[in-house]
Amino acid sequence: LLYLPRASLALPSPTLTVARQSISLTMRAVLFDTPGPPSVLHVGEADTPTVRENEVLIKVAATAINRADTLQRKGLYNPPQGASSILGLEAAGEVVSVGGGVTQWKAGDRVMALLDGGGNAEYVAADAGHVLPVPASLSLPTAAAVPEVWLTAFQLLHLVAGIGPGQSVLVHAGGSGVGTAAVQLVKLAGGRSMVTAGSQQKIDTALSLGAERGVNYKTEEFATAVMEWTGGKGVDIILDCVGGSYAMKNVGSLAVDGRWVLYGLMGGGAVDGPVLAGLMRKRGSLLTTTLRSRSREYKTELVRQFKEKCWEGFEGNTPLLKPVVDCVMDVGEIKTAHQKMEENRNNGKIVLTF
Repeated sequence: LLYLPRASLALPSPTLTVARQSISLTMRAVLFDTPGPPSVLHVGEADTPTVRENEVLIKVAATAINRADTLQRKGLYNPPQGASSILGLEAAGEVVSVGGGVTQWKAGDRVMALLDGGGNAEYVAADAGHVLPVPASLSLPTAAAVPEVWLTAFQLLHLVAGIGPGQSVLVHAGGSGVGTAAVQLVKLAGGRSMVTAGSQQKIDTALSLGAERGVNYKTEEFATAVMEWTGGKGVDIILDCVGGSYAMKNVGSLAVDGRWVLYGLMGGGAVDGPVLAGLMRKRGSLLTTTLRSRSREYKTELVRQFKEKCWEGFEGNTPLLKPVVDCVMDVGEIKTAHQKMEENRNNGKIVLTF
C-alpha cells in the first residue's frame, strides 16, 4: 500500500488544457501518511490522474465513505493491484475528458461511478463501463451515495443469492448504506425483508423504506424474532456483514435450503459452535463475496444489469428507489466523517463534497 506524503498547498499548480476546461496537474485529495485512527487523515495535494484508453476523467463534486475506507486507513485492506491508493470507492461529478476508446460518454456529462479507489479527490479516473448517468431527480451529493452500496446490494441479492418473488430476506445492519439499499431492492424484486439495527431511528428508517420488521440487536434476539416473523419457517436469504459473532444465530434464522450471504466481518472471522452441522441439517448454503476485488468485466456486467433492472426506479418526481444520506460534509471534515462511521452513528451514507 502506498501512502502519499503530505505536500505544501502554497504554490499554484500547473494546468493541462483538456476538452472544455483547464485541469490542474495536481489536485486536493484525502491522504494519510501512516495507518491509524481518523486523526491521521488530512487533505493534501496529489497528482491528477490521467485517463487510459477505456476511462473517463471525472471532476468530483461529491464522494462518500464506506467501511472499506476505514479499514484501508487502518492498514487492514489494501486496494487492488493497479488501483489508486487514495480512499474512495464512489464519486459523482462531471466528465471532463475521455480516453480514446470511450464512445458512450463525453465531456459535460453528469455521472456517478463505481471505483477501485481514488474517489476522495477532486478528480478521479473511472472505467467507462463502471459509470452511470445521474438522473435529473438526483443532486450530485445524493448521487454520490449510490454506486458502491446499491451495486453491492444488487450483487448480493441478484447475482449471489438469486432472490425471487415472495422470498424473505434478513438484512443485517439495516441502517447502513447497503442495508437501506437492500431493503428497497428486496421490495422491488417482490420479496419481504426484516432488518437488524442498533437504534430505533435506524429501524424506523428501514420500515419507512419497505422492511416489514425491525430488531434492535442490543435488546432483542433476532433469531427468535425471525421465527416469529416467518411463522417458524426461517428466512430464505440472509445478508450478513457481521460474520463470526452472528454465525450460530444466522444458522438458527435460516430456512431449509436458505442462502446465507457473507460480505463483511465486522463481528470477526472466527466461528464457534456447530455451524457446519446446522447448515447441513437445513441444506443451507454459505456464500461469500466481495466487490472491490472483482474483475473489470464482472463490474461492467453488474453495472449493466443494475441499470437495466433498477435505473427507472431512481427517476421521476416520485421515485421508487431513494438513496439514504445521513449527512453531507465538506471534505475538510474527513476526520469527523470517519469517526462517525466507526462509532456507527450514521443512518445511511456519509457524503463528502469538494
